Amino acid sequence: MNTAAAEVLGAMITPAVLISASGTLVLSTSNRMSRVVDRVRVLAAEAEYAKSPQGTSLAPRRAALIASQLAQLARRALILRRALTTFYTSIGLLVATSIGIALVVLLNWKSALLAVTPGIAGACALLYGCLLLLREARLAIVSTLEEMAYAREAVEPGGGTAR
Repeated sequence: MNTAAAEVLGAMITPAVLISASGTLVLSTSNRMSRVVDRVRVLAAEAEYAKSPQGTSLAPRRAALIASQLAQLARRALILRRALTTFYTSIGLLVATSIGIALVVLLNWKSALLAVTPGIAGACALLYGCLLLLREARLAIVSTLEEMAYAREAVEPGGGTAR
């Protein structure tokens, strides 16, 4: 194999690994978004049924919980959309890095800025997307704890007291 070709392929390994990581995060984030959408549909159906002629009206506490959950789900959906956009941007930047590496090596350019700049930007985008997922996970936990408190109140004698 030509030395230049081996050098190019070797240099392109790091962006390829990061592209793979970004792809995995896209898949994971898409699954999280699907769960948010499914939960919104369940809550919306419950609220719709309660307002229908055959339905019974929701208890005030349940109605408040549904409203709170929908607000939290809206925040989570927006964060997940931003994370997905960030991960797709990261993939694009890392592909640009691979192309930049190839051009720098094959054309024997002295400056590697064409390869380094999108690589750093892609890595930063990947980090930012991960931070967004951390934020979304925290919101998911808050929402889950709120639902658990509601369920505990419903099943414990005396309306459930916080411990």
